[in-house]
This record gives sequence, structure tokens and C-alpha cells, in this order.
Amino acid sequence: MSDTPARQGIEEQAARDLLERAREVRQNAYAPYSRFTVGAALLAADGRVFTGVNVENVAYPIGICAERTAVGRAISEGVRDFVAVAVIGPDDHAPCTPCGGCRQFLYEFGPGITIVTPQGDGVWITTMRDLLPGAFDEQERLQGGGPRA
Repeated sequence: MSDTPARQGIEEQAARDLLERAREVRQNAYAPYSRFTVGAALLAADGRVFTGVNVENVAYPIGICAERTAVGRAISEGVRDFVAVAVIGPDDHAPCTPCGGCRQFLYEFGPGITIVTPQGDGVWITTMRDLLPGAFDEQERLQGGGPRA
């Protein structure tokens, strides 16, 4: 299930550091309904890290995930080139990958973005491309959707 860090474009210590940033910000999540707090730390190509948390709302569909909060912060600062995102849920040792909507959202900014999440006492490192095979992308949009050859 796990690929080697070198293959994914981020060293294991950098992945652990990014995950720690996500863990720290997770305490700011607003999740009074699900109690499922999530933190995300998005590493930009220029080295900056943008954090985000999930923010729920009583009108459930209008809440926002931690990953999209982090991307929104980066975009608002003019940053659009991302290397990796670390995501952590309420359990420090359980994997918490981006939801389907966040997978498509992140894919927009690069299928090669590295995803980091806890796995036991270690980290699981993969890519958006591996998490969302067959993603809807610019090529499909221009071709009108449908399966790719």
C-alpha cells in the first residue's frame, strides 16, 4: 500500500515534519457535529506551508475540508504550485486520506502532488494520481469527458 518516499518526491523526514504541522493545526478544526477533526499542511514549491482545518456547518453540505481550506489560503497568496499535502484526522496513527471531492480538487493543481498521512507510527506516502486514477482533468474537459484511451 505504501510507496517509498524517494519515489514520491518527498523525503520521509520532510513528510513527518509536514504531518506534524497538520497535527498542530488540527486543534483549530471546527467539527461540533461529526467530532472528526482534520488538519492539513500544504507544501508549496517555494517552500512555504499553508495549513487548513475542516470547518463544519449545521447545513452540512456547506462545510469545508481541511485540504481545501489550505489550498484556498495558498491561492489567496498567489501560490498555485504544490509539492505535497499532509492530512491527519482525529487519530494520530490512522490513515486519513483526502475525501473524493478533495482528491479531485487537489488533482486540479497536479496529479503528482504527494499525499502524506499517518500509518501506525510511520507515514504513508503516495500521490494524487495513485489516489484518483482516471480523474477528470483538462484533457477530458476539452474532449467532452468520457473514458481516456
